[in-house]
Amino acid sequence: MAYWLIKSEPAKWSWQNQVDAGKDGTFWNGVRNHSAKLNLMAMQLGDRAFFYHSNEGKEIVGIVEVIKTYYPDPSDASGKFGMVDVRAVAPLKTPVKLDAIKRDPRLNGMVLVNNSRLSVQPVSENEWKIICAEGGL
Repeated sequence: MAYWLIKSEPAKWSWQNQVDAGKDGTFWNGVRNHSAKLNLMAMQLGDRAFFYHSNEGKEIVGIVEVIKTYYPDPSDASGKFGMVDVRAVAPLKTPVKLDAIKRDPRLNGMVLVNNSRLSVQPVSENEWKIICAEGGL
């Protein structure tokens, strides 16, 4: 299993929206960055991702699971980008804020720390364990 982090502005799509999508989940569309696209393409069924609230909150708030692998994004007129489907798995008991992640020397290699604008990014197994522990899981 691989681990990821996906970002969303809560005013556009929040953790609660993701939870409300239920067991059928929803598509994760709108990615228009080639590095993020490659990360979406690498996702496999069952992979887990942190759900990160960007701009407002700047915190990891939950965990989602990939339930459908990469396929074309119909909102992309160029036909160059795609999407995956995800469903909510669990909220973090305590959201993990970006400031706390940046202060933790064990996480100084995390993509979120070094390339915070990337909307879909890999997370190492060790980083996953640290964030889950910090989030009360």
